[in-house]
Amino acid sequence: MSAADILSRDFELGFTYTRSTGPVVGRFLTDLRERRIVGNRASDGRVIVPPMEYDPVTAEALTDFVQVAECGAIVSWCWVTQPRAAHPLDEPFAWAMIRLDGADVPLIHCVAAGAETELATGARVRAVWAEQTRGFISDIRYFELVQGAS
Repeated sequence: MSAADILSRDFELGFTYTRSTGPVVGRFLTDLRERRIVGNRASDGRVIVPPMEYDPVTAEALTDFVQVAECGAIVSWCWVTQPRAAHPLDEPFAWAMIRLDGADVPLIHCVAAGAETELATGARVRAVWAEQTRGFISDIRYFELVQGAS
């Protein structure tokens, strides 16, 4: 068989369905669109953000939603010196685990800072909302450092 005998055709793999978010993630995203952040309370009393569908201890459905603050503290972070096209910011930034006030479990989001030296574990941050919210995690554009707080 020669190369001329091989048939080829361009093919693009795609998924033609949409996935519903369900009552828990849907509630979280709907609240983000309204510029509110919610989690849910687990059987051990912890507030989990983003909310989970099932309790990590009992595996029961979680339905007790709790609004938390848009401010919190950095638990851990890593600096991104050279952002890639898929990253949320064009300039250097940090991915951080942020424990929002009122939450017990941190969420991961990006933190805008002028330099890596401005960041520290325990630093206070607050959400900066997108100009137009749509019910996506990107409705929180990023978190910014709150000056003078620790």
